[in-house]
Amino acid sequence: MNDLVREHTALDDSDLEWLHLLVSEWQLLSDLSFADLVLWVPTRDGTRYVSVAQMRPNTGPTSYQDDMVGHLVPRGRRPLLDAALDEGRIVREGDPEWREEVPVRVESIPVRREGRVLGVIARNTNLLTVRTPSRLELTYLQSASDLAQMIAAGTFPFPAEQVDMDASPRAGDGLIRLDADGVVQYASPNALSAYHRLGLAADLVGHQLGTTTAELAPERGPVDEALVKLASGWAPREFEVEGGDGVIQLRAIPLSPKGVRTGSLVLLRDVTELRRRERELITKDATIREIHHRVKNNLQTVAALLRLQARRMDSDRAREALEEAVRRVGSIAIVHETLSQTLDESVEFDEIADRVLAMVAEISPGRVATRRSGRFGVLTAEVATPLSMVLTELLQNALEHGFGQDESGTVEVGVVRGREYVTVTVQDDGRGLPEGFDAQQAGNLGLQIVRTLVVGELGGTFDMVPAPGRGTRVVLELPV
Repeated sequence: MNDLVREHTALDDSDLEWLHLLVSEWQLLSDLSFADLVLWVPTRDGTRYVSVAQMRPNTGPTSYQDDMVGHLVPRGRRPLLDAALDEGRIVREGDPEWREEVPVRVESIPVRREGRVLGVIARNTNLLTVRTPSRLELTYLQSASDLAQMIAAGTFPFPAEQVDMDASPRAGDGLIRLDADGVVQYASPNALSAYHRLGLAADLVGHQLGTTTAELAPERGPVDEALVKLASGWAPREFEVEGGDGVIQLRAIPLSPKGVRTGSLVLLRDVTELRRRERELITKDATIREIHHRVKNNLQTVAALLRLQARRMDSDRAREALEEAVRRVGSIAIVHETLSQTLDESVEFDEIADRVLAMVAEISPGRVATRRSGRFGVLTAEVATPLSMVLTELLQNALEHGFGQDESGTVEVGVVRGREYVTVTVQDDGRGLPEGFDAQQAGNLGLQIVRTLVVGELGGTFDMVPAPGRGTRVVLELPV
């Protein structure tokens, strides 16, 4: 619509925004009218109309099998469009049109904003299935007529009310028609069923909807406006009511077709099961986060016990082995700590990688610098946990075996994230690999852990080669 309006018409951005607001709401008009809607806007030179939007009803057969958006029609070919645009009124005169052996009643509704007519809505009703209308259909048609008059007067849609049309109730979900005093004139079967679920034992017709709704939902916290006023339809609002064993979502639309408030239209739907599932998901999310938090605490307790044991060891090799175990446990704890703070089972791994770098760098404080280039991005927990252990082992190996007690240098973790794979490089400028070293056969525990996790668990590849110039380079390629 943006492209068509800007290419063919003289409307400005504020006018275009009004049309977007109208199009976001006009599914309601289409359903209440049992009719197709096509929005026509005059071209910049005033000689033609361009169709910029189209809507088909959910409540009846369509009048247009083809997509009309983008069609250009010369002025004069459709007299009803001309009359509605020039005179600024709803035009219903004329005989039905025949389209592919289907009779279609055509009406034109001017779209007004701040006293100017921006375009015309062509309302096309398929007459092939016309029969004596029921009370429900008569209420639909009367409500559609009121909304059409408000569009022609520029009082609908409501600019201050922004609703989520995907989640908002629709006409078929449930409809209640109120008079000017908020008394129910008609309630559709779906609407009545929703109120019965709230605990209503009688019919709604003849009762004040605001009072009835407030009595069914006595336990309520503070609200911006009184529930009675909201449910009486005095202002365009969307709200929820919970009572008995049900939850219903309501949307009030005040009707003022001739500038005087004549009543309201209340759309509603039963969202009891939806809200129940949402509460279950929230509870499940909270439980999962709590589990991650407790796992992290338990791992930190294990690390503390290992650290205490290491301090009591007389053997340097035994002490170093326990300290390595502390770092391995700590790397897993970091992942669980991060997962305990999110709502899903994925983590921003860059923060975890930086914490692993800082933890391992404590082996040689001040002598060997560690840094990261590139971004891991978001990874699932299934990838993040083993990858954090792999990074810990590789960094620990580089710091312990790449540099002597008095040597200094740098260890860098480089990351290249692709669509399907992430390539991780751990490179140091230390003493390099011993002659004849084979990374795939080395019996070192740390490298065994790396091979097992990278190849067996992550399904990736692992290689360790001499770095250009000096040092060692480890290259991992992991599917993500």
